[in-house]
Amino acid sequence: MSTNGGNVGKYKNPFDDWQRTPSAHFRLYFFAAVSHLLHQLSLTLGSSQKAFEQFPFLAGYALERDKYEPAGSSINSAGAWWQQTLEDWEQKAASHLPLRALRESFNLDHAAMTLLLGIGLIEEDARFGLLFESMQGTPGQQRPTVGLLNAWWTGEHANGEVRAQLRDLNQFGLVRFLGTEAPRIAWAIETPGVLWDALRGETNPVIATWAKYHAPRDLCPIKKLIIPEDLRGPLMAVPPLLATGDVNCVIIRGPERNGRRTLLGSVALSLGKGLLEIEGVEQKEQKEAEHWRLVGPLATALNALPVIVLDAAPGETIQLPELSGFNGARGLVLGKHGGVSANVKGSITLNLPMPDYAARRQHWQEALHSPTRDLDQISAGFRLTGGNIRRAAHLAETAAAIAGRDEVTISDVQSASRALNREALDTLATFIPALGDWDYLAVRGETLQELRNLEARCRYREGLQDASGLVLSQQMNAGVRALFTGPSGTGKTLGARVLAAVLGKDLYRLDLSTVVNKYIGETEKNLNRLFARAEELDVVLLLDEGDALLTQRTNVNNANDRYANLETNYLLQRLESFESILIVTSNAGERIDRAFQRRMDIIVSFPPPDAGERWTIWQLHLPEEHQVSASTLDQVAQRCELTGGQIRNAVLHASLLALNNGRVITSTHLEEAVQREYQKSGSVCPLRPQAVRVAASRW
Repeated sequence: MSTNGGNVGKYKNPFDDWQRTPSAHFRLYFFAAVSHLLHQLSLTLGSSQKAFEQFPFLAGYALERDKYEPAGSSINSAGAWWQQTLEDWEQKAASHLPLRALRESFNLDHAAMTLLLGIGLIEEDARFGLLFESMQGTPGQQRPTVGLLNAWWTGEHANGEVRAQLRDLNQFGLVRFLGTEAPRIAWAIETPGVLWDALRGETNPVIATWAKYHAPRDLCPIKKLIIPEDLRGPLMAVPPLLATGDVNCVIIRGPERNGRRTLLGSVALSLGKGLLEIEGVEQKEQKEAEHWRLVGPLATALNALPVIVLDAAPGETIQLPELSGFNGARGLVLGKHGGVSANVKGSITLNLPMPDYAARRQHWQEALHSPTRDLDQISAGFRLTGGNIRRAAHLAETAAAIAGRDEVTISDVQSASRALNREALDTLATFIPALGDWDYLAVRGETLQELRNLEARCRYREGLQDASGLVLSQQMNAGVRALFTGPSGTGKTLGARVLAAVLGKDLYRLDLSTVVNKYIGETEKNLNRLFARAEELDVVLLLDEGDALLTQRTNVNNANDRYANLETNYLLQRLESFESILIVTSNAGERIDRAFQRRMDIIVSFPPPDAGERWTIWQLHLPEEHQVSASTLDQVAQRCELTGGQIRNAVLHASLLALNNGRVITSTHLEEAVQREYQKSGSVCPLRPQAVRVAASRW
């Protein structure tokens, strides 16, 4: 019907001067739903006047409606007029309209769309809630129920259309039923708030705790990505395949914070879409299932490529349910391990490796807005993921500003890297301060040489792979695995601390209590999480007392043996693929599975110190102002076969005695401390009896 009573198809659209925007389109649909409600309420109460008397706020809506809607329209003719008006208005809209996209994607008719908007009227005006509560006669129930909607939205011939439409809307994730323990007719219905915002044309960056939206303007074109050149070609081939529907899923694998989402963002931009990032939605619990049901409608309404970020453990396959009513392109983000099972037409998998030196240098150049003369050294010394480089650059500039400097130095980057490490690793491992240089160690020449070889292996681990032959280089990665063996107290942990110091890296010790779990598979998940963070942040990981985890496999006599062997097998595989620096220490190297030993790049033996080494260790630990005679020190070094750890304990006890008497360590203090160390181990002190008597008489 036209405004002048003519034929429905011959009229001037009263909304032609409205901008073709999502918010304007939403407002038109909103008025269509309000118009339907006003007509229905007049029929229910007998007249519009009675409706205004009972619900005065409706008078304002009626005045607004009457500016546009043909006078004297019935509920059916008004519905037809709004349908044609919307269709005519949409034809001149070239931009994305969420409601139109939703209608076409889910094959909904005009009645279903006005029903959807009618359900959400309360989201725009809380007074509609009071109206629904009054008309339903249920105190406190301010959302429309199945019974009310079925009565108010049914056409001239009631054949269950509304019930079917409500089922479809629910199945597509557009609405959800509340209070389902009541009879069906009393079920309340709502439109999820995050979806309603998207229908209104809002594009909030943070949609919910589990969903983020990135607008096309915030995405990076493929040509500007910092990625290996051999990956750029396959990546550029992905958007056309997704656009034609030949493939509808692209999987990006790689370390965390390494640009996996950025790659998919560039794909979305090539398709003219934004990016809808979904964090690990799995259909395990009802709440998660509800979130999953919203992914399809949200992606459609936002015109975005849905990207699901998953954290699959080694050997785990995550089963993803279908996206409700959504058959478009989607992306998956995974780590290097685990798998995913999803109902897709076809998929492409691309692997994004850690950035090499050239890529890291480019990341630092783009991320640092302050000058630095250490760019080459920073790029070579910090093997971080692209995302962590960006975060570290910001923190480094902040550190330089606090110090009153315009230029960023390598010490600023070290400080920034340490902050990132603690943020990601403190719950998984224990930070151990790095210490000194090789002069801090009093070990045999062979041991020191192997440690220097290990240092060189760590420094040139990337170059070594490039310098190797084709076959060998394909078997290698940038990881370095070393085994330190020897009795307790011989300097294994100290050697790891010194190695981290000379490399300029942080050292973290694996705490078995935080990773070993009685539940099947949980230990492997915890270890994988720790190894992955260590790789991404390029820290030195210390596995102290490694024989507790790297034990020899046993015959399978029971379930415990089987699962213990599974953990061992997982560690074997994970160590082989590890791409950072791992130090394993063991007091009983013979108990470590030989398969682990074969996977170690360097094995360093720490034997008990000889007399000369013990003398050096005593000198390193004693304070400069001590008053221990040279003869006493020589005798203790020659006769007392203590390890470095025992010497450390003896010096600490001697210092305690000195604080209690004179504040300077004397020969008497030292001899008594040595005697105490032997008593702790249940052995006889080999010092001359006279010295022992002097030490004992002090007390």
